[in-house]
Amino acid sequence: MTTSVTTSTTLRAGDDRREANASAVLRTVLDHGPIARSRVAALTGLSASAVSRQTVDLVRLGVLYERPELAVGGTGTLGRPQLPLDLDPERLAVAGLHIGLPFTTVALLDLRGRVLRRKEFPHRGRTGPELLKALPARLPRLIDTLRGHRTVVGLGAVTGGSVDPENGLVLRHEPLEWRDVPLCALLADATGLPVRVDNHARALTLAEILFGHPAARRSMAQLFVGHVVDAALAVAGTVHVGPPSAIGGLGHLPVSGTVTDPDADSRERCHCGRRGCLSVAASDTTLFAAAAAEGVTTEPSREQLIAAVRRGDPTANRLVRNRARLLGRALALLADVVNPDLLVLTEHFTSLDPAHLDVVRAEFALHSHLDRDAGLLIAQRHGPDVLAVAAGAPVLGELYARPVQALAAPRAGHHP
Repeated sequence: MTTSVTTSTTLRAGDDRREANASAVLRTVLDHGPIARSRVAALTGLSASAVSRQTVDLVRLGVLYERPELAVGGTGTLGRPQLPLDLDPERLAVAGLHIGLPFTTVALLDLRGRVLRRKEFPHRGRTGPELLKALPARLPRLIDTLRGHRTVVGLGAVTGGSVDPENGLVLRHEPLEWRDVPLCALLADATGLPVRVDNHARALTLAEILFGHPAARRSMAQLFVGHVVDAALAVAGTVHVGPPSAIGGLGHLPVSGTVTDPDADSRERCHCGRRGCLSVAASDTTLFAAAAAEGVTTEPSREQLIAAVRRGDPTANRLVRNRARLLGRALALLADVVNPDLLVLTEHFTSLDPAHLDVVRAEFALHSHLDRDAGLLIAQRHGPDVLAVAAGAPVLGELYARPVQALAAPRAGHHP
């Protein structure tokens, strides 16, 4: 939910047509830049004068700049070379906050969704009201430390569970013990920035649409597996927000198998009261606990399990492969129901080693009833930056959809 603003630019925030034109120009530069104005006009269907008007304002707002060193030919006014347009890499940035169970990630992203800087701080067991006090207290200084000389145009905040982006609320996050938390208002008061909140699976889906695989703009499904298990859907470049702002119940999908035995039924009870839910059978919480129980790690620990996998510990690899099999089964069912152009899995170990993604794909192919190539299933490609990318995506999505409104809002810091 973004603070209402006014603007003195030649584009008015309420002028939908011109806002749409500005968005079309900006998205074209994102996809094809550096690019000449004449090419922008050809790709968008806008007139040369319309492209020129939008360019003037977008340059003034700091999102575009001209690249004279790349100028070629004499196709501009009076035969002068056109100066290609590109996204300005130096002036603006967005801040992002991903709130997980073990730690929070704070990051700064450029306009192409690339992580410039990020910092993680552990929760040390804090949940509920205690964590809600700690986040706003630490955030302003962290953003100021990260931003350097850049102007921060907004803050994205994402987490798991049920999130209402329209009203800026975390409706339910069971592991964090949050219910109806006005996260947007809390963070806006703390930072003075426009804030947009969302579920992290939806945010990653938006990032894929903006910066990722071309098929994502047709249709895609996203499965996020961490301490919570979430999913998101998008069609024709629009991320679905179901009533009441819930992504869907894929985390409560009944699956056969556990990380210790993929052929045995899970006896672990989910917080919903049922047994065998995907969110219990395949979550990080379950995986890390199993690793500790089998002596792979001294305690339930992501870092220790990663180290064990990297050194080739056979038990660690068996547990991770078993989870990969469970995820392949769940994704097969998701694909059978939705039939998307693209499936994206965000899960740490498939990003760490492509061999684990091969296990997911093999199980997917075994269980899916569609005649689909398992190559439609890809792993999230942002590696260790994945949570930071998710955090910044809600603000970047708003910027590319309504650039004048987004860039006319109050900002943190000043560029030189």
